[in-house]
Amino acid sequence: MSGTINKVILIGHLGDEIKMHYFEGGNSIGRFPLATNESYTNRQTGERVTNTDWHNIVVRNKLAEICEKYLSKGDRVYLEGKIKNRQYEVEGQKRYTTEIHVQEMTFLSTKKELNPAAGMNSAQPIQSTNPPASKEEDDDLPF
Repeated sequence: MSGTINKVILIGHLGDEIKMHYFEGGNSIGRFPLATNESYTNRQTGERVTNTDWHNIVVRNKLAEICEKYLSKGDRVYLEGKIKNRQYEVEGQKRYTTEIHVQEMTFLSTKKELNPAAGMNSAQPIQSTNPPASKEEDDDLPF
């Protein structure tokens, strides 16, 4: 296979509020931690064990502003994106971090109301690069 792919799909809970940074020209970036859990039963003790992994999430521009407006700590989200590794320096020491750069996101639960006037459902996907699908495409579905 000559091609490669870098795609991540996560469902998890926000571990903190979104930290926004705004730049000249109107661009923005939002960052937040996302927790994913894995549970299993220990065969020897019969005890239920839960392991939590933390992911550094990055959203940009309009998607970042939407996330800041509607998401808060504890909310559950589905997201798709790609893994990016980044290097930076702190007090002369090189540091490395792995981030998930989001391309598409769906709010699965939110504490803040989305848009009561429009009756917006909280499980609608939000894409950072692709326009939303038209409703005419849904008319051809057999159910």
